[in-house]
Amino acid sequence: MACTVAIALIIVTTTLIVTRLLYVLHRTGKLLKPRSWKGSAPQQPLSTLIVLGSGGHTAEMINLLSVLQKDRFAPRFYIAAATDNMSLQKARLLEETSSSQFMQIYRSREVGQSYITSVWTTLIALAHGFWLMLRIRPQVILCNGPGTCVPLCVIAFLFKIVGIRWSSVFYVESIARVQRLSLSGLLLYKLHIADQFFVQWPQLQRKYPRAHYVGCLM
Repeated sequence: MACTVAIALIIVTTTLIVTRLLYVLHRTGKLLKPRSWKGSAPQQPLSTLIVLGSGGHTAEMINLLSVLQKDRFAPRFYIAAATDNMSLQKARLLEETSSSQFMQIYRSREVGQSYITSVWTTLIALAHGFWLMLRIRPQVILCNGPGTCVPLCVIAFLFKIVGIRWSSVFYVESIARVQRLSLSGLLLYKLHIADQFFVQWPQLQRKYPRAHYVGCLM
């Protein structure tokens, strides 16, 4: 009797998880339309997580943020790798409000690090990312290619499944990617994690039809 009940619970739990996963996959990419009828409450600002990367990634992101409706996406949380101090400095120069927060996350793997030791550092990075995401619980995630964004976006996807928070992931592929997606972009595209996926070259849009071609943003 006990065995039958356990099996039934496993089947029901598995069914619920699979059903929720299919629902999340169906909803991903379908943004909620804001209310526009007369008498509706004004749109509330959306808490936004912005993932920065070293070098060109941050330069492109700063360029995107310069035209962002900052009153619509607030408060803003900036995250960069623990070894990347320059990116956060640039973000601080861009920000004019004290409500923005700046934080760092452990890298899964440093350049030149062995794959064996990277297993441990990846686990640490995931645990740290999970704690940060629980703390922030953003409604919007903006990222454009650094490897740092992948664990955060995966955690956000898991949060959708378990119902902790629905975070819309907006991914903008780097302008340097002309023929192929970056590894980060490919993972988020293939796994249907990004709600909106943007590319800056038309040949990429033809190769990846769920992507949106927006032209060169730099």
